[in-house]
Amino acid sequence: MTPPSSEGGTTVSLSSSEPDALVDARVSPTGSLENLSQREVAQLLSAGHGGVYQLFRRCALAVLSSGLQTDDIRDIFGRYKDFDIRLGRQAWGVKLEVRNAPSSAFVDGQMIRGIKEHLFAVLRDIVYIHDAILGNNRFDLNDPASITNAVYQILRNARILDYKGRPDLVVCWGGHSIGSAEYDYTKKVGYELGLRALSVCTGCGPGAMKGPMKGATIGHAKQRIRDGRYIGMTEPGIIAAEPPNPIVNQLVIMPDIEKRLEAFVRTAHAIIVFPGGAGTAEEILYLLGILLNPANAEQPLPVVFTGPSSSADYFAQIDRFIGATLGEAAQRRYKIVVGDAAQAAREVAKGVEAVREHRRTHRDAYNFNWLLNIAPDFQRPFEPTHEAMAKLELRRGLEPHVLAANLRRAFSGIVAGNVKEQGVQAIETHGPFELHGDREIMTLLDELLAAFVAQKRMKIAGEYRPCYRLVA
Repeated sequence: MTPPSSEGGTTVSLSSSEPDALVDARVSPTGSLENLSQREVAQLLSAGHGGVYQLFRRCALAVLSSGLQTDDIRDIFGRYKDFDIRLGRQAWGVKLEVRNAPSSAFVDGQMIRGIKEHLFAVLRDIVYIHDAILGNNRFDLNDPASITNAVYQILRNARILDYKGRPDLVVCWGGHSIGSAEYDYTKKVGYELGLRALSVCTGCGPGAMKGPMKGATIGHAKQRIRDGRYIGMTEPGIIAAEPPNPIVNQLVIMPDIEKRLEAFVRTAHAIIVFPGGAGTAEEILYLLGILLNPANAEQPLPVVFTGPSSSADYFAQIDRFIGATLGEAAQRRYKIVVGDAAQAAREVAKGVEAVREHRRTHRDAYNFNWLLNIAPDFQRPFEPTHEAMAKLELRRGLEPHVLAANLRRAFSGIVAGNVKEQGVQAIETHGPFELHGDREIMTLLDELLAAFVAQKRMKIAGEYRPCYRLVA
């Protein structure tokens, strides 16, 4: 049954009265999307159902599935295999017609406003990236400066860079699969950040990405801050496993993991790392690899590793791994604060002031760090095929920032094999990825990954089957 048109709102029809019923709806934006050109609309209309449409459909389903307790993308796509979404024209702009959508995205016949905003943010970014970035000769995505400019343009189009105030953005990294003690601690840190008028940016998903935002909302409320920013940055390969949590009030979809990581570090005024698994290790190695570049020696960027007292062993192991692979110079780029949320926030607040002074002195923008030097090895997209993973150099004798880049790619491949559809399918077809390297490096990797598995940091639910094999 086709529901009647509803200007500026949502009209739905349920396919059954069951709690998990599928929903048909017609949805109009409420100020979250600029008008699209006729050509942009044509890209996503039903005719053709090309690659852009399929990408949009999958990202849209991920957004509508927010709150489901699973990171199994095949479960999500299989459960809603009949989901469809169409873009249509109407007098006041565009509308979306969804079929067989998850009922959890609706309340009393209305799509939850935050989910609707996220849905149109996906539309905005998918159209912009394919039209203005990938489908335009304006950007040479093999050139480092052009890649950075593309990242800037995507963020500007999403209005992430509209904020013109003092530096206040704290990027928080950590696992989507964490225990209750660690999750509660992330909320405490977020609360302390909120009390200090700091905003939060995360990967937008559950776990350590949701907790800091949830805590910050309370801190902001106590300080009567009504315009707190809760920014979520994701990319199409990960969004289904980590759908945007409902607190995110600014969502941006980056084209790939490398541009997502660059967006994090260029917008950050400080970075907090909570406990996590392979994805968190990837983020740490990306960050340290950049900061170890001699060109960034004078860049002040406060980095704090923090968690509850029960996470002390986790951070000790991470610290040993970094020291043994990247050296003491890498260890000097972060502080570890365990069991003291207020102290972690104080360290960050103090560091943010140093960042403000550095940006002011060097006449760099507060909202985007142009002066940070990011080497091409950290910008070029890495496709984790079996061949590419096997060719990674993981050995002694490499420059620390080069080894960091290769280790980052190794963990990126493990993330793909764990939760990304293409990676999961590759593992099912060809077996686990093989990583080759020095015995010492492989031993360190084995210890760290085994700890992630034992601590259930690789998967939210179910038995974890390693997608990798280490060969010394």
